[in-house]
Amino acid sequence: MQNIIAVIWDFDKTLVDGYMQEPIFEDYGVDAREFWTEVNELPERYRKEGVKVNRDTIYLNQFIRYTKNGKFKGLSNAKLKSYGARQKFYPGVPEIFITTSRLLDNDPVCREYNIRVEHYIVSTGFAEVIKGTSIMEYVKKVWGCELIEDETAEGREIAEIGYTIDNTTKTRALFEINKGDEVDVNARMSYEQRRVDFRNMIYIADGPSDVPAFSVVRSNGGATFAIYPKGNAQAFEQVEKLREDERIDMFAEADYSDGTTASMWICNKIKEFAERIKEEEKAKRATSKGPVHLI
Repeated sequence: MQNIIAVIWDFDKTLVDGYMQEPIFEDYGVDAREFWTEVNELPERYRKEGVKVNRDTIYLNQFIRYTKNGKFKGLSNAKLKSYGARQKFYPGVPEIFITTSRLLDNDPVCREYNIRVEHYIVSTGFAEVIKGTSIMEYVKKVWGCELIEDETAEGREIAEIGYTIDNTTKTRALFEINKGDEVDVNARMSYEQRRVDFRNMIYIADGPSDVPAFSVVRSNGGATFAIYPKGNAQAFEQVEKLREDERIDMFAEADYSDGTTASMWICNKIKEFAERIKEEEKAKRATSKGPVHLI
């Protein structure tokens, strides 16, 4: 087990104000409300046809359909990545990534025990959009939905679904972080062989859809934190219910600037985890001393 503190983020409405797809709709002149209404109607439509679909990822089919019929003409992975630069981050992003990544740098004991912070993003959105953002400099790995392209007369376009993450399979990403992503998530591993202890995970997201991930992290000793947009009473009620149901440890307004509740809680939790790891390392060293002569 390595001494890594993993800060794991959702993306839409957690780091950005709204949904990552908004700049795409703007560029192509597509009515976002109409698009999402169509997406929300698809599960029932397909149910009547005897087909069960995943509500979290059926939107991918709609993006491919819109691309093929010309509404998103020329939408490629490269173009998706370009939209990363147009994401509307909440206040304090990317600064919170910089602050937390450097938080333990000046602690000599943390350096001695190699205690460090890593950031991950686990999203049901487009992985390519996230990879095009400025925060990628501080992120070790992204889990998100990935699309396969076809070559057309005009160039490359998205054409097939390659990989999906939904609100349930986010938990698989957590186990991949726990074991190390180079290891088969189903492989049997001892506690000591795992890369990131669940007790050293902080999971940050915006609401009820992340309950499976909140539950996995919290039940295994990690910390959970929820975000809601300032002044949004409905979102506040949702995260308060999560707290009452003991899904999350804490919540705050979506502002990660220095001195805000979100920034202070995340930084304090990292320091708290680091102190526990220090004590555990000291205890290990105390009990692993070599044999001594009996008097």
